[in-house]
Amino acid sequence: MATPPRPLPPGFLDHLAQRFGEACQTGEAIRAQHGASESQYATVLPDAAVFAGSTQDVVDCVNLCREGGVAIVPYGAGTSLEGHTLPLKGGVSLDLSRMDAVLSVNHADFDCTVQPGIRREALNAHLRDTGLFFPIDPGANATIGGMAATRASGTNAVRYGTMREAVLGLEVVTAQGKVIRTGRRAKKSAAGYDLTRLYIGSEGTLGVITGITLRLHPVPEAILAATCPFETLAGAVETVVQAFHCSVPMARIELLDAMQVRAVNLRSKLGLPEVPTLFFEFHGSAAGVAEQVETVKALAAANGGGEFQWATLAEDRNRLWRARHEAYYAAIALRPGAIGLTTDVCVPMSRLAECILATRAELDVCSVPATIVGHVGDGNFHLIFSIDPNAPEEMAEVEALNHRMVARALAMDGTCTGEHGIGIGKQQCLIDELGKDAVGVMRTIKQALDPDNLFNPGKIFRI
Repeated sequence: MATPPRPLPPGFLDHLAQRFGEACQTGEAIRAQHGASESQYATVLPDAAVFAGSTQDVVDCVNLCREGGVAIVPYGAGTSLEGHTLPLKGGVSLDLSRMDAVLSVNHADFDCTVQPGIRREALNAHLRDTGLFFPIDPGANATIGGMAATRASGTNAVRYGTMREAVLGLEVVTAQGKVIRTGRRAKKSAAGYDLTRLYIGSEGTLGVITGITLRLHPVPEAILAATCPFETLAGAVETVVQAFHCSVPMARIELLDAMQVRAVNLRSKLGLPEVPTLFFEFHGSAAGVAEQVETVKALAAANGGGEFQWATLAEDRNRLWRARHEAYYAAIALRPGAIGLTTDVCVPMSRLAECILATRAELDVCSVPATIVGHVGDGNFHLIFSIDPNAPEEMAEVEALNHRMVARALAMDGTCTGEHGIGIGKQQCLIDELGKDAVGVMRTIKQALDPDNLFNPGKIFRI
């Protein structure tokens, strides 16, 4: 998976401790926390974890690492799924979780500026009395900096977009220890290269994000959530496609296959019929929401949909979406002692039903239990496998199936990952998707901005 970690230069840890004091930790438990992930990859320990409290801390840590030729891996909450924060070459795990302040909220302009360590739930709690909210919801209570670095999206992306659309500008510390600003608060700009979008989704390989200016949205007048069971998986997916052909502006529309519904029932006690099910959420005016609901109910009924179960109170909606967000853990729990492997693809909406049904047919003959969940409103769906860690043949079977699913998505002009990113696991998939020349351009950018390959080495592609 990785080349051996780089040896530290003599005295490096002493210099780090002198500069950062208690904010520099070398205990094995802290290092193990920063070397683990939510993915199936083995833990890789950094040599130290440094807890930054300011942009200047980040600058000083970057400068020390550059002078010593030591790798540096930005770390937020550790919730990414493709091994993004694993320190493959040792070095320093730069923990930004203490940089968690809201620096400004501009109500009239619908934007705010935050430090990278603030988590999305804490940001929305801060905004609660303003009438505004930050809509990007990847499920995990991730940090905003990590969400920007991985170009996160999630359940609300179908209406509100992804982090690519949500970020107006960034403050970034470069590999040379310089602090740059990539954009201002204007809603659009034609000024030079789009550096903001360059850093969003760069997975910590080009710079360390230390500030983020975000678009905010007004809290809708009416919010209504519901679930609807379907006789078939095909009927559920076709309802989604037809709803968008009818221009229904749904905020969230999520698909759970029958096995995933069983899993969330066991974990969250929802009591849903254990058949393919759509989770909906509608935002807008009271009249607008009512119109959306009637359209979707009619489409669902025509495609084998059953009775809608409604969640109108905030606590009921939160319970419903919490169950959806915990689908990964629920699926793994179906098989005691299993480890999880999750993967995703995204395809044009016109090919979504075909891709999901072909994938489900493969899962039905796979020896490893797996569920399908999806942000199907934008053509993105995920597989969650529950693998016996003592059966290497299962991992081989899953990897082969994943390869076929990615090939299928690419043949449909889709992508190998809608939101998980490349990290460690999908580097060949990136080449399959865009070609060696395009990935070569990415490699050229990396080498220009980080010539010593110190920022999160080994991710996206190899140098």
